[in-house]
Amino acid sequence: MSNEEKAKQSLDTAKNLIGNLTSSALALKESNPKVFYGAVGGVALLLLLVIFTGGEKRPTVEQYTKKSLAVGQTYSLKSPNSYDPASTIRLVPAPGTLAAYDDTEEADRTGTCQHFPQGTSVKVLRLQDAFDTANSFAEVSIEGGECNGKTGWVLAIDLQ
Repeated sequence: MSNEEKAKQSLDTAKNLIGNLTSSALALKESNPKVFYGAVGGVALLLLLVIFTGGEKRPTVEQYTKKSLAVGQTYSLKSPNSYDPASTIRLVPAPGTLAAYDDTEEADRTGTCQHFPQGTSVKVLRLQDAFDTANSFAEVSIEGGECNGKTGWVLAIDLQ
């Protein structure tokens, strides 16, 4: 038998099976409608159950807890708003400019001592309030590396 003949035979078998199931279902509907509609409802219920209970377990989102910062203490840079451990945190010259910088210039992304990897050790020099929130910004000094002693401002939530 060729592949075409096997495919045609399989298609005919499938058509016959579907025709038999349909005729049996219609015969059941005519002879005992309560059982027929109960079976249809049961299949629909099982389908809904599979749709709404399936899926993988997702990790819970960690909630950020504001840390009490103290001037003179050493912390590490860690952004609670980033899932990427390779993302960097930028030091800016003034506390109000954190969201206002333009990151489109190549020199701005690769300039020395502007972007620091998470986990970089910093020392808090002073804190500043903003938006009716105490200690929203922190002026920090980089501890170690080629940028040792470089100062700039970060959001206080980026200090862990």
